[in-house]
Amino acid sequence: GLKPILIVPLLTVLLTGALMILVIGQPIKLLLEALTTFLQTMGNMNAAVMGLMIGIMVAFDMGGPLNKTVCMFAIGLMSTGIYEPIAACMAAGMVPPIGIALATTLFKRKFTAQERETGKVTYVLGLSFITEGAIPYAVSDPLRVIPAICAGSGLAGALSMGLGCASRAPHGGVFVLFIPNVITHVLAYIFAIAAGALFTAVILRVIKKDVNQTLTEGVKDVNQHEESFERG
Repeated sequence: GLKPILIVPLLTVLLTGALMILVIGQPIKLLLEALTTFLQTMGNMNAAVMGLMIGIMVAFDMGGPLNKTVCMFAIGLMSTGIYEPIAACMAAGMVPPIGIALATTLFKRKFTAQERETGKVTYVLGLSFITEGAIPYAVSDPLRVIPAICAGSGLAGALSMGLGCASRAPHGGVFVLFIPNVITHVLAYIFAIAAGALFTAVILRVIKKDVNQTLTEGVKDVNQHEESFERG
């Protein structure tokens, strides 16, 4: 009786912890240290270029290690009185879910009925700065969705820093816009997020195949495999 609720979870945690410490942890630590150093060396570069890089890295793994490293770097800068990078992070992190949700609304032929329905919730996730809302769409079509969200987030990050937007809150999404003096240049910040989301949606419109076309190609592939099998 103890096996499913105590023994297996305990052994799994011990095994995972050992792998992280002895095998995986050190390479990841070196990688994250190199990334942090890279971001620090960008401090003297043009603000828009830095925002572009921050935006791309925030969107690339949608809440994964790269995203978290960039955000922690930006939060660390807040202690020194530099608030522009965290604003770029938050703008870039909101764009992937909002952009995809916008695409499901404007370009319905590119998505299944389930994806369009999920898009309604994805709006809320994006507005709440929950980048992970884009993951289901990226999993189903990574070669098209990931470049689209990276482009949109890169644009949002570049505009945010280029226009001098700053945030004194490390999280909160659009809801912090209603708190006085938290976000500077509020209208410019909203413009950056909207431009990035729209850019993502338009890219998806261009590069993503229609659902019917995808299904037709899938049926053709199955038929071809069946014919090849029969001939063999």
